[in-house]
Amino acid sequence: METLPFLLAGRRETSDDVLLVHDRYTGELIARVALAGAEAIERGIAAAFASREAMRRLPPFERQRVLEHVVVRLRERAEELARVLCAEAGKPLRDARGEVTRLIDTFKVAAEEAVRIEGDVMNLEISPRARGYRGFTRKVPVGVCSLITPFNFPLNLVAHKVAPAIAAGCPFVLKPSERTPICALMLGEILQEAGLPEGAFSVLPCRVSEVGPLVEDERIALLSFTGSGKVGWELKARAGRKKVVLELGGNAACVVDEDQGGQLERVAERIVFGAYAQAGQSCISVQRVLVHRSLLGPLRSMLVERVGGLKAGDPREEGTFVGPMIDEGAARRVEAWIEEARSAGATVLCGGGRRGAVLEATLVEGVPVHLPLHAEEVFGPVALLEPFDTFDEVLARVNASQFGLQAGVFTGSLARAMKAWDELEVGGVVVGDIPSFRVDSMPYGGVKGSGLGREGVRSAIEEMSETRLLILGPTE
Repeated sequence: METLPFLLAGRRETSDDVLLVHDRYTGELIARVALAGAEAIERGIAAAFASREAMRRLPPFERQRVLEHVVVRLRERAEELARVLCAEAGKPLRDARGEVTRLIDTFKVAAEEAVRIEGDVMNLEISPRARGYRGFTRKVPVGVCSLITPFNFPLNLVAHKVAPAIAAGCPFVLKPSERTPICALMLGEILQEAGLPEGAFSVLPCRVSEVGPLVEDERIALLSFTGSGKVGWELKARAGRKKVVLELGGNAACVVDEDQGGQLERVAERIVFGAYAQAGQSCISVQRVLVHRSLLGPLRSMLVERVGGLKAGDPREEGTFVGPMIDEGAARRVEAWIEEARSAGATVLCGGGRRGAVLEATLVEGVPVHLPLHAEEVFGPVALLEPFDTFDEVLARVNASQFGLQAGVFTGSLARAMKAWDELEVGGVVVGDIPSFRVDSMPYGGVKGSGLGREGVRSAIEEMSETRLLILGPTE
């Protein structure tokens, strides 16, 4: 089996340090990936820094052309990418194909936004001393971007950093998760064909011990990290003066208001999708289902029936809904949290079994709020059911979390929808659907322990740009 090279300054290179990538379900070896060491990372940063001017001068229509080329090639390789994603991340084919579709959408939106990066004309004549002065602003690239991505969406979360960087005119060094490096390298192959300036990008799988320069090097202007809160806040503390964007975790709540009795079938269907798709390995996966007490019994019955019928197992089988978690250790952790909650008096309504890295879709009721299953991010196929009595009470309970990424609110009341938007301490409130809903063009990010800054293509372009002001004095 040949070793897959990494991409250093847009060129293929290899090393003696090799990562073995195994199929998440079968355990079969599927790839050998060369890992970048300290010297390669230094060269990647230096090449990106040297390409800043070339990237800055790349006209918007050329940036758009690069992104459109990527879209064409992604469409041609869509099924290949989905199959690789199924193997290296363990995603059921349905989810893998869905991620490839979103990947393409993200690059399409970036291509459109690349020619819409505009400034403002300002009226500076706010007092007699400013008579005759005019102001203009424009957006300029921030410079070299360090992009660090997680394992759970190894295509689309890479796209949410790479595509805006290209649209903004920023060179970048990408470190994909060492658990799922193949998809990022395939995307890098496509970028090799696209005609970016020399040295403008590198895709460098590397060990965590080597990541320091991608965080601390002063030639890097922006660090964009998606991953766990513990790691993200540590990296921010080490990043110095550079801009930092963090997209971290959550334990997303979904509120089902008392007027939803006639919509309960749809509500249950959406909750099941939001909680168990991707094996729950999404930072906006439905974790806490807070339902008005009058609807608790009917919703419980609907959820138990649906969750109990979900097929878990081989992600290559078309009917599989819950595939393996990223590894057996992750599944064992969640299994232990479930057992801890059960010992503390919680009731496992369905699921809870584990076979290797495959954890059954699990629904639990009565979990004490101080236990990890409730208070932390589960990042697995588990949802918690709990009743509430008043809308004010449930908003306070949603806000009691250390996280604040997104929340879902099923309500037919416009007043309550607006109250939730006013009062919930989250980055996004989704009314009439689950918190797991995301469109790749929308602003996306959290508050409190869930992060800093916003992604979504246009928002990411803004993060990767700086405002430059021009003042014209009186002409007479």
